[in-house]
Order: sequence, then C-alpha cells, then structure tokens
Amino acid sequence: MSSLTAQPGAPPAAPAAWEKYRDLLATYAHAKVNYNYEAQQAYTPATGWRLDDYATDLPAEDPGPPAAAGSFAAAQDVLRRYAFPPPNLITGYFDPQQPLDERIMVLRAHFLVFNFYFGVRIVDVVDEAAQPGPDGPERVWGYGYRTLEGHFEKGQINFSIHKNLMTGAVQFRVHAVSRKGHIGNPFYWLGFKLFGRTLQRRFARQSLVRMRGLVAAALARPQTKAGVPG
Repeated sequence: MSSLTAQPGAPPAAPAAWEKYRDLLATYAHAKVNYNYEAQQAYTPATGWRLDDYATDLPAEDPGPPAAAGSFAAAQDVLRRYAFPPPNLITGYFDPQQPLDERIMVLRAHFLVFNFYFGVRIVDVVDEAAQPGPDGPERVWGYGYRTLEGHFEKGQINFSIHKNLMTGAVQFRVHAVSRKGHIGNPFYWLGFKLFGRTLQRRFARQSLVRMRGLVAAALARPQTKAGVPG
C-alpha cells in the first residue's frame, strides 16, 4: 500500500495553518491599497513619511552565481516562505499555491495581549541575474508588499537577498517607507502612537537576526549530492 494512502481509522490530516484565514484572505483580495502608492517615490520625512533601511551579512559563497545549496538559496527559501519575521510580533498567512506575484497575505500582529489582523498585497517581485550594485554586479531576488485598507500603517516594505558576483558576499536587506494609518479605536491609536515606532524597529532588527539563524541552520543540515537537504 502506498505511504500516501490513509490507513483505516487514521485521523484526518490537520489543515494547514493558512486555511483558518481563507475567508479573510478572500476579503483582502478585493481590498484596495490604503495610500497613493503611485506617488511613493516622492514620499520623504519632510512630508511625514519614515524611510528605513536595514541589512545583515549572511554567510558568503564563492564568487559567481549562487550555489544550489548555499547561503543565497537558503535565504531565498526563507524569504519565499515569509519565515523570517519574529513570530512573537508578526506571522504571515497565505495560500502557498498562489503565485508569489499574485499573493495576498494576512498578517497577524501581536501587541501586549492583543492580536490584530491586517492585509497586504505582494508587489515588486525582483529576480535579477546581474543587477548593478555599489560594489559590483549582484544577483538579486526579493519582493515587497503594500498595506491594504484597515491596516494601522500606510506604506510598503521590500525584502531582498543580494549576492555580489565578484566577491561572493551575501546580504539580506530591508527597505521601508511608512506612516501611521487611520486608527478609529482611541485605545489602539494611543498604543500605536506610543509603541508603534519601537515595534517597527524591533520587527526589522529581529527579522535580520532570525534570517541569519534560519540560514545558518539550513546550511548546517546534511546535503545530498544533488544539493537538496538530506
């Protein structure tokens, strides 16, 4: 009997975590972005927008294209699965069958004893074999997402993996443009005013730490001859 065949009397397989949010994902599929993203290039601190950039070095590879089981590929897998955010702050849920460039995601944000749910839309998927970089050509892969109606923030955040093809250096980078959105509940408004910026920074910094840890763990796993984890 095939190992994929259910055994008599066996309990049904547990549903994937994202399926709990199927209806919410369907609702956000029709939601609009909650700011004028077409003017995003003009947003600056002088007009009330925050611009943030973060980066962390990942284990380097040999010069040239990314290795099949190297640091770049491991980070790409973590990023594709949205596994790098600290789960005590943010967890993302999405239909894994949905193409990345069409993905809608529900973010569950944890603050004090509360959970909040927001929708975001994936945009700006980048897959460049040799993009110009400050220190030479880079292999770049990543994506961003924009906030949808109902989000406490307005803006976009981009995540990307970069490999310098000349030196082999690998980095994970985060770039964000944001400002506070509409918050109708005065208690939540006050909480976000007091702690929102701190939580933004904590999310970014802990995401860098978690990415480094997940990549290191992936590289430490035994590899088959084909470069696939054994």
